[in-house]
Amino acid sequence: MRLPGQMIAISLSVFLLASSMESGEEPALKEVFSEYFHMGAALGPSVLRQEVPEATLVVEKHFSSITPENDMKWERIHPQPGKYNFSLPDYLVNLGEKKQMFVVGHTLVWHNQTPAWVFHDEQGNLVSRDTLLARMREHIFTVMTRYQGKVHGYDVVNEAITDQGGLRESLWYKIIGDDYIEHAFRFAHEADPEAELYYNDFSLASPSKREGCIQLVKSLQSKGIHIDGVGMQGHYDMSYPDLKELEKSIVAYSELGVKVMITELDISVLPWPELAPGAEVTSRFKYRPELDPYKEDFPNSAQEELAGRYADMFRVFVKHADKISRITFWGVNDGTSWKNNFPVRGRTDFPLLFDRNYLCKPAFHAVIATAINQAPPLPD
Repeated sequence: MRLPGQMIAISLSVFLLASSMESGEEPALKEVFSEYFHMGAALGPSVLRQEVPEATLVVEKHFSSITPENDMKWERIHPQPGKYNFSLPDYLVNLGEKKQMFVVGHTLVWHNQTPAWVFHDEQGNLVSRDTLLARMREHIFTVMTRYQGKVHGYDVVNEAITDQGGLRESLWYKIIGDDYIEHAFRFAHEADPEAELYYNDFSLASPSKREGCIQLVKSLQSKGIHIDGVGMQGHYDMSYPDLKELEKSIVAYSELGVKVMITELDISVLPWPELAPGAEVTSRFKYRPELDPYKEDFPNSAQEELAGRYADMFRVFVKHADKISRITFWGVNDGTSWKNNFPVRGRTDFPLLFDRNYLCKPAFHAVIATAINQAPPLPD
């Protein structure tokens, strides 16, 4: 049984799709899903600078939320002590203000893409706990106070949990201790009390990592530490994650009283070099032709399989729209996706809704259909 609000949302979606079909234009993702959740995209430098008109048109038409793909990570925004590069984040914030978008800051504390100087002194020795905490606080306050009221949510801590569910023994962990996450969230809430604060990680649909994330959130909550949501990175493929496990995770995180977001969404159509897919950015494998089957052509059969996979996932997302606040695609089109170079450099992947010419793919239409109940239901 659907609630009145849900019926109104579906009626609006049907109207929008019908109007778009009559005009010969594709419907806007953000309008079709406006009563469900934000539809977002991660933007790279050329898009932030609006150097590619086609990309700008797609972003402004289809997305209600934007995230910097790399340009707010520590190595980009704070490469040297006392030196900050705000030019590209400023572009992001200005675009968000201009188009009234929900702006997400990514990310404040992460073990990767953080300069060595953060953890070491001038002699190359690891700094003390107090020194690293001071550097963390200064970084968080500098970034968040600059964008107070303009960046609406932050991935405060990124990828701190291992696949087994324990805390990753990063330099943050080794120098500060297991309470470094607590300090990061406390500093962030002090810096901007109105901003939403998230924990973000990959493979959060896997049972062991799900349990680790649940324990982390409960621990923060038990100490009165402010946390608003969990970002489930959606670096998926044609078989991972199992949809039932994905659904279990969405429900489990929501039951903690926090928002759930599907972040960094892309669905790779390429084979994974080893058994277990993931998004550990240090994973790299040698190029082999059999790992790049669509280098010359992406056939209709593969297009339809990808569309079906996206439809299956979005049925889950729409079913749990009362728990999910945002879906963010990791990139704007296939040609600029990081998946072309991860985990094998130089492949040709097709993981997003827009092709290399910024045209809608069958996957786009499959996603739209799920919002208006035109896609077949999931099998029992």
